[in-house]
Amino acid sequence: MNFKRTFAALFAAGLLLTLAPNANAQKPEELTFTVVKEAPITSVKNQSRSGTCWCFSSLSYFESEILRKGGKTYDLSEAFVVHHTMVDRAEAHLRTHGDVSFSQGGSFYDVLYCAKTYGLCPESATVPAGSLYGDTLFNHNEVDKVASGFLKGMLDLKTLSPCWKNGFTSIYDNYLGKLPTEFKYEGKKYTPKSFAESLGLDWDEYVSLTSFTHHPFYSQFVIEVQDNWRWALSYNLPLDEFMEVMDYALNNGYAFAWGADVSEKYFNREGSCVATVPVDAKKTSQSNEGSDQERWIGKSGGKNPSITEKGEMTITQELRQEAYDNWETTDDHGMLIYGLAKDQNGKEYYMMKNSWGFYGKYKGFAYISKAYVAYKTMNILINKNAIPEKIAKKLNLK
Repeated sequence: MNFKRTFAALFAAGLLLTLAPNANAQKPEELTFTVVKEAPITSVKNQSRSGTCWCFSSLSYFESEILRKGGKTYDLSEAFVVHHTMVDRAEAHLRTHGDVSFSQGGSFYDVLYCAKTYGLCPESATVPAGSLYGDTLFNHNEVDKVASGFLKGMLDLKTLSPCWKNGFTSIYDNYLGKLPTEFKYEGKKYTPKSFAESLGLDWDEYVSLTSFTHHPFYSQFVIEVQDNWRWALSYNLPLDEFMEVMDYALNNGYAFAWGADVSEKYFNREGSCVATVPVDAKKTSQSNEGSDQERWIGKSGGKNPSITEKGEMTITQELRQEAYDNWETTDDHGMLIYGLAKDQNGKEYYMMKNSWGFYGKYKGFAYISKAYVAYKTMNILINKNAIPEKIAKKLNLK
């Protein structure tokens, strides 16, 4: 899961969580952490000036899954997935006369769909990021304008020729490089499909989970956000079970892709890189500053207030739903949660890997409180084997 809109990118709702005040607790900038449990991960990447966190986080997750299964370290190509996804999204945009949005954002399911339908390839099989337009990292500002303008022109014509898709695809060929049909990797020849099959992952093992009350629990529904343009389904859990799944997964060596709202002032993007929910969060949550998109136009994220002295807000199912319904919680950003840590006061945090390069105190990593995850998660992508059996049965996954 770019973003500050409403999607299905969908990247945790919450277990009634009361974190008691601690007058002796230190400010986030002074916290020290000890790892409790962590899943294996690959290196931090940099999505740079692209709204493709959904792709970076999902591939990071699958790279972690390969390591968990005893496989080797891979660097999977984001450009391959983005290229395929943008062409598919353009077709959906035109087929619905523009009702399906066209933008850089997406969902975890876009990557899963690409792996199952088109395959995957290593970074070495695609053109180096940014090289075709004189950069060394992704920069989709121009290609997004060009592609969006092309589609607007097609809609204005009101009639499509058989050539439109070739013309549109050539835009991404020119900015990201042509899609490889076969390549060599470590001395062996692959197609994207055969390479994806060689990774040792069963794509049918991965499911999206969420927690909202406007649909029945233990059912599946389409999260109503614009970037869920493929209308992917998510399983709906009560907040306490949603959080239970996350803890169970991490304690058993599984990571998961995390889609969440990171635009709040109390999501610290600088300095301490610790995200918590202050007791008075409702007074400060209505802000558009600090979203992933705005990061690229010069606005910095909010400073994390000194909230550990007062404790955190108690997150309920109702509070979480209200924030979603009021557009306070939006589909901003996709990340990877890969572990649990404790601060020196014994409080647990989730360990998060981002895709903004080696920024901040922890060089691309951050610590996210359980209250924040309960409040601001849109959805997670997880291996269904990482779900406790009693919950999996309720979802008919066992």
